[in-house]
Amino acid sequence: MNASTVGPPAPVLSYSPVVLSVPGRPVVLQVRVTAPATGTGLPVILLSHGHGPSNNLSSLNGYGPIVNLWAALGFVVIQPTHLNSRTLGHVLADVPGAPFFWRSRTEDMTYILDRLDVIEKAVPLLASRIDHNKVAVAGHSLGGFTASQLLGARITDPDTGQEANLIEPRIKAGVLLAAPGRGGKVLTGFMAEKTPFFRTTDFSAMTTPALVIAGDKDDSRHFTDMGPAWHTDPYTLAPGPKTLLTLFGAEHGLGGVAGYDAAETTDENPGLVAALAQLTAAYLHSRLHPGDTAWQTACEALATGPEPVGRVETK
Repeated sequence: MNASTVGPPAPVLSYSPVVLSVPGRPVVLQVRVTAPATGTGLPVILLSHGHGPSNNLSSLNGYGPIVNLWAALGFVVIQPTHLNSRTLGHVLADVPGAPFFWRSRTEDMTYILDRLDVIEKAVPLLASRIDHNKVAVAGHSLGGFTASQLLGARITDPDTGQEANLIEPRIKAGVLLAAPGRGGKVLTGFMAEKTPFFRTTDFSAMTTPALVIAGDKDDSRHFTDMGPAWHTDPYTLAPGPKTLLTLFGAEHGLGGVAGYDAAETTDENPGLVAALAQLTAAYLHSRLHPGDTAWQTACEALATGPEPVGRVETK
């Protein structure tokens, strides 16, 4: 599969902010909702942003290159601004949980699902078009860590010493984009001391079906000396059913998923992002609609195409 397999652009609607008041949250929860202009019975993707250096990409304002394509391919995409966003840093620097807010990030997603009917009614032209039983989660980088917890991965809370089980049973499938891997002794980089919640990451209970996406050039030396293999851990160390998509030549930005023309995207490749969006959409369509053959068709195209963007493994 390459970019030429992606069809003509379909119109999408994007609405923000939808503002939710969450008890105990230091600021309101703001979300962006992006949806196809037509269609009913639409599945949902909850998208968790990363912790990158830009001021706005790690918020509801980022990830346009995949959000718009997912919506054009039939999904309602809901993006919260998590408390770790730089757009909120000036007011939350001293709040407990700063600067990463690992637990609050998962709570944001659960609260969105609790209020999905409210969000649907708040967005013009969206009422009665969502299938509330077909929900997936996706996350990039730190967002991949958030998504993995919602899919069943466990950690030991470094503040309490208690296991944190934050699985969300309403989520039926997931997509992990350049997500962090295992904890323990492999965490040798300077960021390891700043992210103690990574140290006890355990994928053995992550039973929800998931597509793990890793770039074969994503070498996160600030965390580990394992090289790109670290980002395949959510596939390698989790029980099935899991699928691994290794993208050729991709670094941590996976071709530029976080934003259009973002300076920190060291591997900018719009064609790769377009193919990634179509592959992930096909995977989620097939997971959320039993009997759907979109993923099988996409894998066959990937294997037989003249310029494959990556390879797929499944267990």
